[in-house]
Amino acid sequence: MLSKSTGPRYVKSLLILIPLFVTIFYISLTNGTFDLTINDVIHTLLRINPVPAHDLVLFDYRLPRIVVASLVGLGLGIAGAVIQGITKNGLADPGILGINAGAGAAIVLFLFFFHEQFGSFSVLMQPLFGLIGGLVAAVIIYLLAWKNGRIDTQRLILTGIAISSGFGALAMYLSLKMKASDFEMATVWTTGSVYNANWQSILAMLPWFLLIIPIYRKSYLLDLFQLEESSLKSLGVSIEKEKAILLLSSIGLVSACVSVSGGIGFIGLMGPHIAKQLVGLQHRYIMPICGVIGMILVVASDFIAKNLFSPAEISVGIIISIIGVPYFLYLLLKARS
Repeated sequence: MLSKSTGPRYVKSLLILIPLFVTIFYISLTNGTFDLTINDVIHTLLRINPVPAHDLVLFDYRLPRIVVASLVGLGLGIAGAVIQGITKNGLADPGILGINAGAGAAIVLFLFFFHEQFGSFSVLMQPLFGLIGGLVAAVIIYLLAWKNGRIDTQRLILTGIAISSGFGALAMYLSLKMKASDFEMATVWTTGSVYNANWQSILAMLPWFLLIIPIYRKSYLLDLFQLEESSLKSLGVSIEKEKAILLLSSIGLVSACVSVSGGIGFIGLMGPHIAKQLVGLQHRYIMPICGVIGMILVVASDFIAKNLFSPAEISVGIIISIIGVPYFLYLLLKARS
């Protein structure tokens, strides 16, 4: 049931954001090195006098790339909202806390040692290795940030940055040991890219997105976590258990995203802040808005990345960082004041 104050803002936000996403989706689908008209798209999708060149552009390149970018934005946006809710820290983000880097390093480790052994199944295995890497990073950060029976938020950020740098260095070291062709692919991937997106990548990601269901069903707990721990205990909430479930689910989401897009940061940082300004502080409303905002940011950034210096292409992670770094500094200065 929507509250009187939140209801109109939530509905209004969706009525603005969803058409905006559809518009960006359409622009990205029809524009590029090979431009298509809306009739070309409709005829190709409905198989009305199909043209092989249109089939190649839509089904082999643009559609899988846009769908992957959308899923990555959705997953990282929701995971960011969960992590900020658990840590009660508005500067927390899967990228800043090192979870992206941990998942990425584990996937580079997989590509280096096991990629050839698994053959065509390697795409399906990457999210699993990413989950292990993300969990290792999260456990290390959790242990180092623990102080006096609780997580110290300042330590959390500093530890996350250190862990992120460490895992990033490990991924780079392993990349340097790869063949020249594999090194180029790994370097582009680690900076954040959906260049190699395909339908198999989408199939590998989709099962992990079922984690959104338990996350959303427990979204009310993220509101309760903003209270003092003594108040939570009086309400009968098993704090550490629920935090562990939500954190594990969000790491699974992040790992699925990192496995196909590499280290795209700042989506989980910007999404929750923008969502809170739009719909308030209740997480059951924040999370869908975060997801849509993440989709808009990644799809739009990917369109810019592939067309800004066409025919050359830069990584989508670089475009998002250009937006995200100033936003992070703004939030940091705001928090200090």
